[in-house]
Amino acid sequence: MSFAIRLFLGYFLIVGLAAWFILGYFSREVEPGVRQGTEDTLVDAAHLLAESIAPHMAQGRLDESGLLRAARVVQQRQPQANIHGNLKQSIELRLYVTDARGIVLFDSLGRDAGRDYSRWRDVYLALRGQYGARSTRDVAEDENSSVMYVAAPVVHEGRVLGVLALGKPSHTVAQYANNARQRVRQLGLILLLASAAIGVFFTAWLTHSITALREYARKVAEGQSAKLPTGGGSQLTELARALEHMRHKLDGKQYVEHYVQSLTHEMKSPLTAIRAAAELLPDAPAQERAQFAQTILEQAQRLQLVIDRLLELARVEQLHAPARAQTVPTRQWVQQVLASRRTRLQAKGMVVQVQESPAFAALADAKGSASAHAPAEPAVQGDQFLLQQALGNVLDNALDFAPAGSAITLTLALAAPAAGQPPLQTITVRDRGSGLPPYAQAHVFQRFYSLPRPDTGRKSTGLGLAFVREVMRIHQGRIEIANASDGPGAVVCLSLPLATVMAEHAVGSM
Repeated sequence: MSFAIRLFLGYFLIVGLAAWFILGYFSREVEPGVRQGTEDTLVDAAHLLAESIAPHMAQGRLDESGLLRAARVVQQRQPQANIHGNLKQSIELRLYVTDARGIVLFDSLGRDAGRDYSRWRDVYLALRGQYGARSTRDVAEDENSSVMYVAAPVVHEGRVLGVLALGKPSHTVAQYANNARQRVRQLGLILLLASAAIGVFFTAWLTHSITALREYARKVAEGQSAKLPTGGGSQLTELARALEHMRHKLDGKQYVEHYVQSLTHEMKSPLTAIRAAAELLPDAPAQERAQFAQTILEQAQRLQLVIDRLLELARVEQLHAPARAQTVPTRQWVQQVLASRRTRLQAKGMVVQVQESPAFAALADAKGSASAHAPAEPAVQGDQFLLQQALGNVLDNALDFAPAGSAITLTLALAAPAAGQPPLQTITVRDRGSGLPPYAQAHVFQRFYSLPRPDTGRKSTGLGLAFVREVMRIHQGRIEIANASDGPGAVVCLSLPLATVMAEHAVGSM
């Protein structure tokens, strides 16, 4: 069972049990509460009516009391009262009066006049000046026939003359209690569903934060680039920062170890050549001395180049974003790179054919539609120097592997972004060389991995494409390399986000 499900079930179990007990308690207390309220009203009414008939009883003229006549007649009324959704269609109130001995003198139902009620609890206690109440079933086997009675003593000049009692059938109270209980249950169900929804949201929020931390830790463990997750509360944020601190410590240690090993390995070959040439140099003829001196110079230059490239790569690898970001029009910096390679191109009799996709050309030439605050052509938000170095490395590889007199194609285009991603532009470089051997395709981005050049058989530093990949990373882009599908040669594609100020314009032009 996943952590999210366990967390949700634990939360729901606590909330559900709490809601169950609370709602159960309220449901059980609804009817007693309604009955108590009804009893309180009956007490007030009984004492009021007892006071109103006291003078007539003192004079022995109870039959002349208008109250008793009204008690008989009112039973015939049909009030048709809608009380909070309950339709009251009849008067269900019993009234009886006893004398000081407990003998019934008057019964509004006309059934128990003359009977001895002195042993009934309500009459018995009321005659003795105490609070008298009882609940009795009219039909012993039917609990719904229960009637609640409240009695009040009839007192005149300090003497108890008898008792007046009011009775209210319990079923008239029960329907209000049932309605209240039903409303409590409905409210409880709504509360439970709302709690479940809150639980789902809380669980999703917490598990999302934990999943982000787990994914971050996994990427760090695998040596991948990872962004520090944010959100999730102060504790999870502190945990994320602790992981980030640990990552920096581990990265720094592993980084130094890796580069020391890599640099040591790469320096062995030039140093061996320099040492061999230096050992042979003293005893060699004059002509060979010049060759050995040239070898020492070339290998020293190679060592210097490896160290310089390694320092450049190390500097870029420590960046998370361009250090000197600016909006650079794509055509401009691409043309500057091509201009810097003009001498090499002429030396090999090669040309670079620059092509633009219709969408790119339409956007780049839409000068009249650009706003006053936006460039009138596609651009990159980034470090122009690093971008030019990256594209220069790609062109240098194409020049190294393409045959003399051939053409290199450089294509500028717009690419449809993935969902939720910014618009992209692509710079594709295609040469007409022999392409990548199958065994090399999985290693081209590894540091110090290089293939022999067709013209000289020599290898480069093997740091060029690794440098390009890191430059693409800090610019939120990517590099892809593959063999051409329609002929000889390799195809390198650089994908970069369009400058933010151009995002809406670019999407509308694709």
